[in-house]
Amino acid sequence: MSLNLLLLLAMVATNLLSLYHLSSNLQSPLTATSQPVPDHLLRQLNTIRATINHLTRHQPSSSATTDTDESKPTIPPDLLLYASLSPIASACNNHPDLLHKYMTYTPYSACPPDSDLAESLILRGCHPLPRRRCFSKTPSKPPSSLPRNPFPSSLLDSNVLWGKYSCKSFACLAKENPNLGFDLGTEISKFMTYKTELDLPIPQLIQISKTASSPIRLGIDVGGGTGTFAARMKQYNVTVVTTTMNFNVPNSEVVAMRGLVPLHAPLQQRLPVFDGVLDLVRCGRAVNRWIPLAAMEFLLYDVDRVLRSGGYLWIDHFFSKGADLSKVYGPLIGKLGYKKVKWAVANKTDSSGLKNGEVYLTALLQKPLFRSGL
Repeated sequence: MSLNLLLLLAMVATNLLSLYHLSSNLQSPLTATSQPVPDHLLRQLNTIRATINHLTRHQPSSSATTDTDESKPTIPPDLLLYASLSPIASACNNHPDLLHKYMTYTPYSACPPDSDLAESLILRGCHPLPRRRCFSKTPSKPPSSLPRNPFPSSLLDSNVLWGKYSCKSFACLAKENPNLGFDLGTEISKFMTYKTELDLPIPQLIQISKTASSPIRLGIDVGGGTGTFAARMKQYNVTVVTTTMNFNVPNSEVVAMRGLVPLHAPLQQRLPVFDGVLDLVRCGRAVNRWIPLAAMEFLLYDVDRVLRSGGYLWIDHFFSKGADLSKVYGPLIGKLGYKKVKWAVANKTDSSGLKNGEVYLTALLQKPLFRSGL
């Protein structure tokens, strides 16, 4: 009641001041030029307007309140609690229905099986997600031992909760699409052989770094699927973490089963490492022409942020239309000012590539030791 009364008084005061100023102008109609508004009146008006704005933000109209109550569900208590403890990404506000669904759960009990819902929010820019006070479900029979070899002879189905996936076993996944990374018999040969000019075998990469006196010890694989690149680099005593999303297949689980680190992070997220600490960033086929150009530019500059001087950016089988590569993506990559250690372009020969005139690019670029003006 007192808040409404204060709001009413503020509005009346504004009107009175406006009338006072208007009447003073009417009393001198013959004046050639209008008199400036006195400074003290301007200050009073600005103060009253600021008060009204402050009050209306905290006291919405009754009609707005009624409409909101009818159209929006009740905000989950844990969402209100978490928002007061830690800021939530602003993009979460653009998807209130999904966010409310994600935060609607029973605290101190089992979490809902909604990892697909979490990914939907993350891919829409709602990241980091708010934390929850519930217990996540894990496989009931954890293995007594895990293989040291990141290319085990088989993957144990019991290590995955299959309820949310269309396939219910690794055999099903390997049969549906052998290129998804779940057939380790196929994966073991990747990154080790030279078949076309687009390939960069890991032994050659290691040799290039040694020759340049720029050794590779730490790296990140952006969009690395099931972690095969990180698995191979592990055998060369190089630590690589993998950013991956599941997309209805257990990518993250498989990366972990191979003794590697999966980062559940989308391409648009800032890389979760400090500035200038990595020796290598690899961008695989997840980075391609379907990414908006602005997002691609921010990704490249974020890669530059985390790479040390002399570090390497490996763009592996990036595909785009041939004209776009020369007019758009080539100049965009060139803005970094990196040394071109390898730059290979070849036609994309599948049906989509032939139809759209697409090409592949594989590039190994080295960050300069010094930049002029910096």
